[in-house]
Amino acid sequence: MIDDNVDISTAFSKYFIRKGHECAVSNVGQNGLSMIENNQYDAILMDLAMPDFSGPDIVESLHNRNLMNGKLIVALTASSITDEDKANLKTRGVHSILKKPIDPDELLDYLSKIKK
Repeated sequence: MIDDNVDISTAFSKYFIRKGHECAVSNVGQNGLSMIENNQYDAILMDLAMPDFSGPDIVESLHNRNLMNGKLIVALTASSITDEDKANLKTRGVHSILKKPIDPDELLDYLSKIKK
């Protein structure tokens, strides 16, 4: 999970671990990119609006280096996002874009459905 909001990332990671899943967290976009480059994850949850190095910056970096293949990226955002921006992210390999706040049970259920 990559999210600059420590409260959100802590709450979700504790929830996922309690439900029997491993969860790696980064609260900085650039560090999150490094984690994605150096590890294999079943799913990547990524906030779009982060200071300095945003979710779209991470996606662009991965896409430009042909590193999006095989990555299940779900973007999360509390901000409004245009249809054009959604389409751009999906064209670059983002699986889906979900609105925050999101119930952890619903998110985990959603992830289990799209991983099949």
